[in-house]
Amino acid sequence: MKLKSIETFSTRYVAFVRVTDETGATGWGQLSNYNSDISALVLHRQVAPWTLGVEITDLDDHLDLITEREHKFPGSYLRRAIGGLDTAIWDLHGKQAGKPVVALLGGTPGPLRAYASSMKRDITPHDEVERFKRLRQQFGFDAFKFRVGAEVGRNRDEWQGRTEEIIPAVARALGTEAALLADANSCYSPDKAIEVGRMMEDHGMVHYEEPCPYWELEQTKQVADALTIAVTGGEQDCDLTVWRRMIDMRAVDIVQPDVLYLGGINRTLRVARMAAEAGLPVTPHCANLSLVTLFTMHILRAIPNAGDYLEFSIEGADYYPWQYGLFRNDPYVIVDGKATVTDAPGWGIEIDPEWLAKSSYQISEIN
Repeated sequence: MKLKSIETFSTRYVAFVRVTDETGATGWGQLSNYNSDISALVLHRQVAPWTLGVEITDLDDHLDLITEREHKFPGSYLRRAIGGLDTAIWDLHGKQAGKPVVALLGGTPGPLRAYASSMKRDITPHDEVERFKRLRQQFGFDAFKFRVGAEVGRNRDEWQGRTEEIIPAVARALGTEAALLADANSCYSPDKAIEVGRMMEDHGMVHYEEPCPYWELEQTKQVADALTIAVTGGEQDCDLTVWRRMIDMRAVDIVQPDVLYLGGINRTLRVARMAAEAGLPVTPHCANLSLVTLFTMHILRAIPNAGDYLEFSIEGADYYPWQYGLFRNDPYVIVDGKATVTDAPGWGIEIDPEWLAKSSYQISEIN
C-alpha cells in the first residue's frame, strides 16, 4: 500500500485524518485530543514526508521508521500525530476488506461492559452520588469512577475533606452491586496514596488509578505493593521502553494505555502483548467521546487480556462542548450498561460534513 495524500481537519480540541491510497481508497482516523491543531502540524511536517509514496507492508515497522527518522523528537506530540496515521490506515483496510477493524484484529463485534467515568472534581460528593444514581437508572451502568485528591495535587485535595467524604458516600449509595473505581491523577506521595488506598479497600473499591506522579514508577510500585486494591496507570506514557520497564517492574496491576496518546492501534497492541506476557489486564484510558473511545472498543473486543470494562465519559456539553456534532451516526449508545462494537466496515462512522466544513484544513500529497 502506498498513500498519495494525508488530510487533516482540525480544531484545538480534536482533529480527524483522512488518508487516500494510490487506488483512491480512503480511511478516517483521529489525532489525539487537546492541542490537536499542533498535532496536525506535526503530522504534516514530520510524519507525512516519511510516509507519502512509501510502500507500507508492515505498519509496525513503518511507525518505527518514522520514530527513527524523527529521533530528535521522542516526546508526546510525534506519537499523537502518528496515531492519526495509524487509525486512518486501519479504517482504510477495514473498508477494503468489508470488515470492522475488530475483525482484522482477530476479535468479533459485540457488547462491552462500560463504567461511567466522571472527570469532575468541582462536584460535591452528594451531587456526584445523585448523578451516578440517575445514570444507573437511565443506562444501567453498574460500574462508576470518580475523582479523589487534586490533579497533580502534591497531596492536596480539591477542597479539604472531599476525598474522605466522597469514598464512603459513593460506596453507601451504590452498594456492593456496583464496581467502584477512583482516579487520583498523580496527586499523592506514596504514604498519602497508601492511606487513601486503604480507605478505598475498607469500602470495597476495586480500582485505584494513578495514585502518584505517573512518571515516578517506583512510587507507584510502592503503593501497588502495599495495597490489595488494583493500582492502575499508564495513560500518559507514550514511550514503549517506559512501558516495558513499567510492566517488568510490576509498577501497576492493570495497564491503561491511551490509544492516541501512545500512537495508535499498533503501538497499543504492542503494550497489550507485553502486558499479556506478564499476566496483566488492559483497561485503556479513553476519557472523551471523540473516536478514541471507539478505537478502544475495537481493541477490547480483540485482545485476550482485556480488562473488565470500557471507560465511558459521562460529561456533557458543560465539560466537553467540542465532543458534540462530530459524527453523522452516534457510535456511543449505552444499553444495560454496555456499549456495542458493530459489524460496519472499518470504524463504521461518518464524520459530520458540517463539522468538517468549519475545521481548519491541511493536505500533504504527492503531485
